[in-house]
Amino acid sequence: MQKPSFDTSGLAFKSRVVPVITLTHAQQAVPLAHALLAGGIDVMEITLRHSTALSSIEAVARSVPGMQVGAGTVTHAYQVSQIRDAGATFALSPGLTPAIHEAVKEHAMPFIPGAMTPSEVMQAWDWGYQTVKLFPAAQAGGIAMLKAMAGPLGEMRFCPTGGVSLSNLADYLKQPNVSMVGGSWMVPLNLIESAQWTEVTRLAAEASAVAQSTVQHPG
Repeated sequence: MQKPSFDTSGLAFKSRVVPVITLTHAQQAVPLAHALLAGGIDVMEITLRHSTALSSIEAVARSVPGMQVGAGTVTHAYQVSQIRDAGATFALSPGLTPAIHEAVKEHAMPFIPGAMTPSEVMQAWDWGYQTVKLFPAAQAGGIAMLKAMAGPLGEMRFCPTGGVSLSNLADYLKQPNVSMVGGSWMVPLNLIESAQWTEVTRLAAEASAVAQSTVQHPG
């Protein structure tokens, strides 16, 4: 396969753990971002599953410069311009359509599309993506699927999301074709709704410690 020309290599976050977040109130966004930063996580994916998503992204982009904020659950092409205008620096989707692909190209938006099968991974690579989100990771076969794809599709890097938790985080991050993982276990809705930011920081620090101590196995 040819070297891709469209990827997310320009993103500046250090964390290999990407919190997947659904917010119900925009005022939760900034304190949550600070809580994650205090725990060593400098990236957050705010999903477009709630009407407050765009205002939440805008609040973080404006007020927390140390946080790289992205938009998740991008399922329609028109959303790309909206999240760009809100200040998102990257986007993720559960899948990939021609319309979304054209939109992210038009707006020069770093983008991680979702893929579940070898054919979907191959299509993403042909369109220039170097990283895809294996989603839903658990249902797609998890670590076994990542190992199976590593041979024939060794150039592609993955962000497994769906079924990732603290208990299997290290096993995922050890895989040589995994660049990062997505998960929501460190940002549960009950902690966000009750503004338990110290507990969010503790969970983020716990995940960060695992990620930092995990060494990838050679392929």
